[in-house]
Amino acid sequence: MIGSLRGTLLERGPEGHLLVEVGGVGYRVTVPLSALGPVGEPGSSVFLHVHTHVREDALVLFGFPTADERYCFEALIGAHGVGPALALALLSVHPPSALRRAVATDDVDTLTSVPGIGKKTAARLLLELKARLEESGEDFDVAVGSDSVNGPRSSVKVALASLGYSPDEVREAVRDLPDEGTEQELLRLALRSMAGAR
Repeated sequence: MIGSLRGTLLERGPEGHLLVEVGGVGYRVTVPLSALGPVGEPGSSVFLHVHTHVREDALVLFGFPTADERYCFEALIGAHGVGPALALALLSVHPPSALRRAVATDDVDTLTSVPGIGKKTAARLLLELKARLEESGEDFDVAVGSDSVNGPRSSVKVALASLGYSPDEVREAVRDLPDEGTEQELLRLALRSMAGAR
């Protein structure tokens, strides 16, 4: 599974399609429309957090400038009746912080401002996303108004959550991590700690 891409941006389509060359191979990646500006112009270096979506007839890559956006995308497509296209539409209009605020305050109007989402769908989505997004907001130390996740500890939290660990397991694993160290070192320590606890 492809989890991230670092390479050169070859093409940037208006519909949210990027062509990223990595080691001589061009990867077509679909991104939220809000990501088209941050990725830069063709020829520039780009790094994307990637969700690999496997269907019977296709393998599709979805890319995001931050790990938190990928986490929200995965939470959205895990909800009943939400496919990748609708999840991308939501993230194109609302960054993770705004999405979490909407979920925390039961703000139906924020979700219905996205084409394709009616009041009934929005109400159901708010219920389904409440536990996932509210807890992930606490776990990832995402400040209100901040759309990115900073620091190796926060990156470790995102990585553990994307591996399927529950918010409680993530909290427990990260609690005793040292303040210093690279993301890879801290992730290795956290995984070792979780393996020992099971």
